[in-house]
Amino acid sequence: MTDTNRPASDTSLPASDNASDNVLVIRDLHVVPIADPTREILAGVDLTVPRGEVHAIMGPNGSGKTTLAYALMGHPAYKVTQGQVTWKGRDILPLSPDKRARLGIFLAFQYPTAIPGLSVASFLRTALNARMRGLEGASEYDPSDPARGGITMGQFRKLMREKMTLLKLDDAFAARYVNEGFSGGEKKRLEMLQMAILQPELAILDETDSGLDIDALRIVAEGVNAQLNPGMGVLLITHYQRLLNYITPDYVHVLARGRILESGGRDLALRLEEEGYGPILREAGYEGFVSDEAPEPEPAAH
Repeated sequence: MTDTNRPASDTSLPASDNASDNVLVIRDLHVVPIADPTREILAGVDLTVPRGEVHAIMGPNGSGKTTLAYALMGHPAYKVTQGQVTWKGRDILPLSPDKRARLGIFLAFQYPTAIPGLSVASFLRTALNARMRGLEGASEYDPSDPARGGITMGQFRKLMREKMTLLKLDDAFAARYVNEGFSGGEKKRLEMLQMAILQPELAILDETDSGLDIDALRIVAEGVNAQLNPGMGVLLITHYQRLLNYITPDYVHVLARGRILESGGRDLALRLEEEGYGPILREAGYEGFVSDEAPEPEPAAH
C-alpha cells in the first residue's frame, strides 16, 4: 500500500502539546457483526485521518465501508475483536456512542431514520446542548437551563437560521418531524444541517451520495464544502467516483476484503471509475475476483 497517509502540515490546526490530539488513528482494526461473530468483515484496517484533511474510502459492495463507519461510532450491532482506534490521543473503543459524539465525532447515515413527533428544531437543540456539555460534563451543567450552560432559545434560533441559509433550507423545515415524509435529498440535507449545527472535529459521511439525483447531490456537496475547515477531519465513504467531482479529497483509499488495499490521490478515484475495482483486487492477490458491479446509471436531473 502506498504510504500517503501522513499527518497534515497545516499550521492553522488547533495548537496541541501532542500531535496525536489532531488525528484519528486506526490500527489493525478487526470487526465482526454481533449476529454472526464467525464472519469477520474488517480484517485489519490501518488508517490515519488528521484534522483539516478529506479522506475518501471507496470499495465494492460488501467490502466493509459502512461497517467501518459504524465501528468508529460504536454501533451496538458490531464488535471490535482486535485493534485500536484513538482520537484526540485517547482510546475511544471503550466509549459509548454518545460519548464519542460529545468528543467531537459525527456520523452522517447512509439511510437516516425517521422520528415521528420530534421536530427538527427540538432534535437539533437537544443534540447541540449535549455536544456543548463535552465528554466529562460538569455536574452543575444543565442543557435545558441557559443560566447553567445551555444555549438560549434566541441563540439557537439565530444559529439555526444561519445554518439553514447555508444549506438552502426554508424556515418551515425546522418545524417538520425528523425525516418523516422527507425525500432522499431532504434526508441528506438534514444530515448536513446536523453537522453544521454540531460543528464536529471528525465527520464520517457514510455514502452521502446514495439515492440522490444530480441536483440534490450538488446541493449536499456544496453544504459539505461550505463546512470544510482546518479543524475538522473528514472520512468520506462512497461507492462511486461521482461525489468526488464535487468534494475534492486529499487522499483516496480502496477498502476491499476487509482491508485498505491501496491509497493515493484523486487520480486513484479516476482509475476506479475507468477500470472498476477488479484490477486493484487482482494486484493485491485476489486473482479469482469477478466484479458483480454494474456501471452506475447517470442520475436524472429534475
